[in-house]
Amino acid sequence: MPTNEHPSLAITGATGHVGGAVLQRLRRSGLPLRLVVRDPGRAPDGADDVVAASFGDREAATAALRGTDVLFMVSAAESADRLDEHRTFIDAAVAAGVGHVVYTSFLGAAEDATFTLARTHWATEQHLRESGMAWTILRDSFYLDVFPLFAGQEGVIRGPGGDGRVGAVARADVARSAAVVLEDAAAHAGRTYDLTGPEALTLAEIAGVIAQATGRKTVYEEETLEQAYRSREPYGVPDWQVEAWVSTYTAIAAGELDVVTDDVERLTGAPPMRLADLLRGT
Repeated sequence: MPTNEHPSLAITGATGHVGGAVLQRLRRSGLPLRLVVRDPGRAPDGADDVVAASFGDREAATAALRGTDVLFMVSAAESADRLDEHRTFIDAAVAAGVGHVVYTSFLGAAEDATFTLARTHWATEQHLRESGMAWTILRDSFYLDVFPLFAGQEGVIRGPGGDGRVGAVARADVARSAAVVLEDAAAHAGRTYDLTGPEALTLAEIAGVIAQATGRKTVYEEETLEQAYRSREPYGVPDWQVEAWVSTYTAIAAGELDVVTDDVERLTGAPPMRLADLLRGT
């Protein structure tokens, strides 16, 4: 049975970047860990307690979470039903008797946020706060790791981002911060942390850092809103996904991601990585 000194932890997202990195750190803590995954066949090697459940299956999720005290809830994969899945999973945690949820949200989550997916995070936060469980919210900025991917093989980051700045954070720094919180969740109850990198860069500056670190020409190409929607039409994705993609850039242009905090360093004792550090693998 879990105790206050050694609560059992349930971890979602262990097959992904952040959840997987958190798992590796917590394995060294000696705390009892349960992995809640959609496909047990993809669970990391060496996991003893693996339970299958999806966010949207309340019955399976309730069974999977029963007997755990703290839940690390990595936000679900982007989908049209994401908010419903989040609410269902939180309700399942309540039914299972979970005491504390640590949720990965988004920086500037708000009902009227420019970035459309930040609105979903805000609604999830509200549902969690009203659940009766203790909570801790990790509001992550955009991930530093994705900007080189945005440049693609062409070496061009395209979007309506203007001269806006973004204090993007490395996934590894989010994982470090989350692990610290989870090792003593009660000490962080009712807290919201804004996890950012150490600097806020324009997209042109980001392209310049990528070019310098990789030796490959990389530039930022400004698009109008009309151009942004048109250039994404060939992907054939639903409207909500296009809106999310485009609003990634318009949120930066609006200045909503021009935020730098010291939360990562205060939690972990070490400063977050710069983009140049990440690209050098340091």
